[in-house]
Amino acid sequence: MTKNKFFELTEIIEMQYDNIAGIIITKNNELKFEHYNNGYKYNDTLHVASVTKSIISILIGIAVYKGAIKSIDQKVLEFFPDYKIKRGEKTIQEITIKNLLTMTAPYKFKYEPYTKVYSSEDWTKATLDLLGGKGKIGDFKYTTVGLQILSGLLVNASDQTLLKFANENLFERLGIKKSQNTKISNKEEHLAFLKNNYARGWVVDSKGVNTAGWGLTLTTGDMVKIGQLYLNQGKWNNKIILSSEWIDESTREHSLWGDLPYGYLWWIFKGFEGNGYAAIGDGGNIIFVYPEKNLVIGISSRFMPRAKDRVELIRKYILPLLEEE
Repeated sequence: MTKNKFFELTEIIEMQYDNIAGIIITKNNELKFEHYNNGYKYNDTLHVASVTKSIISILIGIAVYKGAIKSIDQKVLEFFPDYKIKRGEKTIQEITIKNLLTMTAPYKFKYEPYTKVYSSEDWTKATLDLLGGKGKIGDFKYTTVGLQILSGLLVNASDQTLLKFANENLFERLGIKKSQNTKISNKEEHLAFLKNNYARGWVVDSKGVNTAGWGLTLTTGDMVKIGQLYLNQGKWNNKIILSSEWIDESTREHSLWGDLPYGYLWWIFKGFEGNGYAAIGDGGNIIFVYPEKNLVIGISSRFMPRAKDRVELIRKYILPLLEEE
């Protein structure tokens, strides 16, 4: 990107998207643009909110590749043999890992019961108690709390803590600094973490199980590495971290939220030359991958309710600037 284009994009970010902390753009494995805002630097981590969901999808894919999970068509309760099913509960027994990954599992709540789950001693069990009910398997229901089950499932499947499994099989292999546990025990600490613009670590419950729907912190560079791994079809430094088949499956349409396609905890965007896909977190955090253009964009952002749409930023400003090269 030329110097003039650099200044143009920098001005757009600072004037219209002022809660952005960092943005890195790579194309054809080359750095095209890097900018930090609001005093942030390359090594600063931020809470990436629901981007955590897509990281969990990657970890499920790695567990499948390693054989710790045989198939995502396995029933969820196969991984929780000690869980006591309540009398009359039938739906919960039919829910699969794939239902959780595609947001097509039913739950017994209309609104996310954050306080109920995150103030409990065992977040996984508290969420299992909310799984199923009278809803229909296959209907899209977006949830953050509900995905906590996948964290407990990964722990039981791998016989390791989620943090250790992620560090050994993903973060360290990508050159991402080891994550550390960050314990939250009440509503006040939960809110403080969400609003901490220099948060570190990965939120964990009192049982040592990390969050699945939120709670992970990454740097902007870490986010780009995750996107690059997917663009490279699961390879890093010529070594396979997860299968290309998993990447293809997880980034194609399996369900719909309105008109927006959803994969395995990845959003799919049509209307490009080919499709793009993204891990998206509240406040304006995004890992955007555009295979047709060999493009990866990582954007980390300070906490802000109702932040401006980053896909619009990419579509309206970034892609046209790159096309002018």
